[in-house]
Amino acid sequence: MSDPHAPALPVTFRPTRTRAVLLTVGLLMFVTITAVALMLDTLGPGERVSFVFTAALFFGVLALLSRPKVVADDEGVTVVNLTRTRRLAWAEILQVNLREGDPWVFLDLSDGTSMPALGIQPGIGKQQAIRDARALRALAETRGTGTDTI
Repeated sequence: MSDPHAPALPVTFRPTRTRAVLLTVGLLMFVTITAVALMLDTLGPGERVSFVFTAALFFGVLALLSRPKVVADDEGVTVVNLTRTRRLAWAEILQVNLREGDPWVFLDLSDGTSMPALGIQPGIGKQQAIRDARALRALAETRGTGTDTI
């Protein structure tokens, strides 16, 4: 049973606008702080290094925030959140939820837990997140035991 809303596999879902904003802001911050550190004549070498280190730290945090994605393939789903990656078989996903006001998709799992999937988040791309959540739901319904409340 094939669902017309289910995309071809493999497919990657990620908040592309949010990712672009985070990485752009991170790069601009890094360049600006580094330029300030190099232009200030009153700073010593150690202070300049600390400015650049701080800029790199800011960029690293924003890059970490841009990391989430959900990758679906024939065998299942890989959920990449901020610091953890988890591989799920299709049969483990019972329900794909993106309710009004949810910050991201939640996956109800066969072990009785719920898992956030930050790779699909309404943020600044609400319509894209809704389409992605519906596509993931369609895949879960056709490949596993999933149901939906979108």
